[in-house]
Formats: sequence, C-alpha cells, structure tokens
Amino acid sequence: MEEEHDMDSLMKQEFVSVLVRDPQVHREDFWHTYISYEICLHTNSMCFQRKTSCVRRRYSEFVWLRQKLQFNAVLLELPKLPPWNPFFSLNNPLQVKQRMEGLQEFLEIVLQDPLLLSDSCLHLFLQSRLSVSKMEACASGRTRYSVAQAIQRCGCESRRLPSEDSDSESTTSSTGLGYSGEDAPPRSSSPLHVRKPDP
Repeated sequence: MEEEHDMDSLMKQEFVSVLVRDPQVHREDFWHTYISYEICLHTNSMCFQRKTSCVRRRYSEFVWLRQKLQFNAVLLELPKLPPWNPFFSLNNPLQVKQRMEGLQEFLEIVLQDPLLLSDSCLHLFLQSRLSVSKMEACASGRTRYSVAQAIQRCGCESRRLPSEDSDSESTTSSTGLGYSGEDAPPRSSSPLHVRKPDP
C-alpha cells in the first residue's frame, strides 16, 4: 500500500524537461551569419501555460534573457552562459556542440528556481516566437496582447495577435503570465524537478 502511495507521489511530482538541439546556420547577408538552436520544453508544471513547446533562439537572445533575469532577481546568482568567443566558428562542430550544451545547462539551472519561473521574460523566451524587442515590450505591458496570448500564438501560428503597436497599453496585469491576480494559476512552493533528456 505504501509502495502505491510513493508511486502516486512520483507521478504527481512536477517536472520540467528542456532540450537544446538542432543548431541551424542562418545567413542575414554576406557578412552576417549566426546559429539558432531549437529549445524544446516538456512539463506538467502549473507555472507553464503550454505543456510542450519548441522555439528557436540564438546566442544573443540567451544573453538578453540572462540580463533580464538578473535585473528582475537582483539577489540571485544566476548560472553563467557559455562565454562569448571572438574565434567562435560556425563551421567547427565541437565549438557548436559545446555552446549548445552550455546553453542547455544554463536553462536547466534556471528552471529549477521558483523565483525565476515567475518571470514573464523567461516564459516568452521559451514559449513564444517574439523578437527580443517585442518580448521586452510584452513583458512590460506595452503591447495590446498579453504574455499568455503571445505564448498561445506560438501553439497555433495561424491565429494573429491583436495589434502589435508598442505604444499601446496592455489590458492585463503584469503578474507574469497575463492573468489578473485572482485568475493566476497557483504557484508551487516546492522547486521543480528538471529532468535531463535521455542521451
């Protein structure tokens, strides 16, 4: 009987599984080329509106995310990103793999912290396809669409967001995920278990 209870507790335990994979080279013009990485998230956590998602992000967007998280959680010591390397080569598979592993490790650590999980910038980064400027505007309530609507759009790309004018005000509160204070999903007081993907 006790064994069944333990099994039920295990199954109900919240988890977040994140995988950074599939590096792709993008050429903006003759001089500017960058790599984007696919970030796949799978979770049963109440902190996330969508339980599965995949978005593509580049290294500079990770840098932006870390700066925003640090600004919003001043007292926390955030994990480091893989260092910027002036000699980083898109054609060097080992360098690309090491950076990708470092980005995944960064996200795994971030996703274990309940305070960081309440940051709307993190949710937009992981579950929307907004650019950095639009994520920033949305998180600070300067768009007509909420964080929740931006995330929902990622799941059904055919739906359009309300006007993306950055000077308009949001009608939702800034509790993080576009809910009013009373409608917000319950927050878990215990840290989430971050599951590493199988090799």
